[in-house]
Amino acid sequence: MAVKYNAEKFVMISTDKAVNPTNVMGASKRIAEIYIQTKNSLVDTEFITTRFGNVLGSNGSVIPRFKKQIETGGPVTVTHPEITRFFMTIPEACQLVLQAGAIGNGGEIFIFDMGASVKIADLAKKMIKLYGLTLGTDIQISFTGLRPGEKLYEELLNNHENTLPTSHSKIMTAKVRTYLAKAMLPQIEQLLGTKNTGDNFEIVKQMKAIVPEFKSKNSVYEKLD
Repeated sequence: MAVKYNAEKFVMISTDKAVNPTNVMGASKRIAEIYIQTKNSLVDTEFITTRFGNVLGSNGSVIPRFKKQIETGGPVTVTHPEITRFFMTIPEACQLVLQAGAIGNGGEIFIFDMGASVKIADLAKKMIKLYGLTLGTDIQISFTGLRPGEKLYEELLNNHENTLPTSHSKIMTAKVRTYLAKAMLPQIEQLLGTKNTGDNFEIVKQMKAIVPEFKSKNSVYEKLD
C-alpha cells in the first residue's frame, strides 16, 4: 500500500528476536526485514527497518501480567531464573522510531541502544516489593520453564563489529547481508504459497531455507536443522 500510494518512507518495526532466530516469530520478522530491504531497491518508497526489544507497558509486556498476578495473590510466573530481556519505555521507542525514519535513506536496519539487559526474575521481585509484599511469605515466584523456541538471552547485534554509528547517539546501523531481489523474492513467494497447505513442517522448512541461521530450540522443528 505504501508503494501504491507513493509514500515517501515506510518504517517497519522489527524485533531483537530476528537475530539468530530460534522460533517462527523471530524468523518471520527476519524474513520481513529481508523483504523490506529487497523492496527498497525496486521502488521509490524508502523502506527502513527498526529493530529493538521489549516495550514496557505495551500489550504483551510482562509488567501488566505481573501486576495482575500480584493483585490476585500470585504466584508470579517467570519462565527461567536466568532469563533476561532488553526493555525501553513507550516514549523512548516512539521517539527513536520517528528519529530513525527521519535519518534513514532506505534499506537500513537501525538498532536502538537499549542499555543493559534486565533479569526478569529481578523485575518480578522489584514489583512485589513495590506492592509492599514479602517474597516467600505473602507471594511466590513460580518458574514455569522455557517455552518452545524461547531464548534465555536476546541479541541486538549492537556491538562495534556488527554496527555503524549514525548521527543519533542511540541509533546504530546494522551491518547485515544484502540480498538480490531476483533471488530472494521468488523464495518468499514460494513460502507464501505453502501457507494454505496446512503442513507446518513444510512452511518452517521453507523459512529455514530463506534464513539459514534460524535454528529451532526446544521445538519439534529441531529435526529440520
